[in-house]
Amino acid sequence: MKKIFTVLFCISTILSFSQENEEILSEEAQITYLKRLDSINESFNYDYGKISLENGLAEIDIPENYKFLNAEQSKYVLTDLWGNPPSEVLGLLFPKNINPIDDNFTYAVEVTYSSDGYIDDEDAKDLDYDNLLEEMQDDTSAANPERKELGYPEMELIGWASKPFYDADEKKLHWAKELSFEGEEINTLNYNIRVLGRKGYLNLNAIGTIDILPEFKKDVDEILNSVHFTNGNKYADFNPEIDEVAAYGIGGLIAGKLLAKAGFFALILKFWKIIAIAIVGAFTIFKKKIFGTKKEEV
Repeated sequence: MKKIFTVLFCISTILSFSQENEEILSEEAQITYLKRLDSINESFNYDYGKISLENGLAEIDIPENYKFLNAEQSKYVLTDLWGNPPSEVLGLLFPKNINPIDDNFTYAVEVTYSSDGYIDDEDAKDLDYDNLLEEMQDDTSAANPERKELGYPEMELIGWASKPFYDADEKKLHWAKELSFEGEEINTLNYNIRVLGRKGYLNLNAIGTIDILPEFKKDVDEILNSVHFTNGNKYADFNPEIDEVAAYGIGGLIAGKLLAKAGFFALILKFWKIIAIAIVGAFTIFKKKIFGTKKEEV
């Protein structure tokens, strides 16, 4: 990968230097490093209040405890800082006290739009989520040889971290999966929110370690209520004579039949989990090596 996450590069350089020389870095180097982090975080301009998405297709009223990074800045974070391949992200939601490269980073919510077509939700009332989970677990296991061949650790879908719930009135769906990656002690949370519209749906995805689930679930209702399509783009505005219908329904949307290939999960693993979450670990190691650990208070 030609683009290198600058801060991680700095960290690895500093740690390598520290390990090779077994010496504590100079106070000047520490200050320079921390100033660099502050400079990056302070360069972002966050939005609050009502935000228009995709040229008026939808709107989001930023929840009180969150801040929003627009599409241009979000692409910079996802691609240049976190190492993802280029994508058409609409923005990123961050908890108010979290920045893209903080040592207390927990999660961010990526907002995108899929124009796959109108999702027929007739199957929602008949879905057996336990059977669906078993099918998804089998698909995940079946894809492991391919992931292994591509150089990625194997992955196991442990189960629902939050069972799927579809609000047929609001046309909003959300669920969460708990994933285990080979070699990782802490399981991964993948929380999915889908808001259905006339010609597609909005995706709001949060990925972090499983221990953020209680914190995120406190805000789920607020996030769900904050997002809606504008007039003319709502689910009820669907016109069967001119609008396309997606090739799958609610069950397919949850199972991710079009996304359940090794490449998609490799993205989750390689770019969100390893890079974003590794930032936290790198910061922790850095502080221990450079600043030392605080003694426990008695």
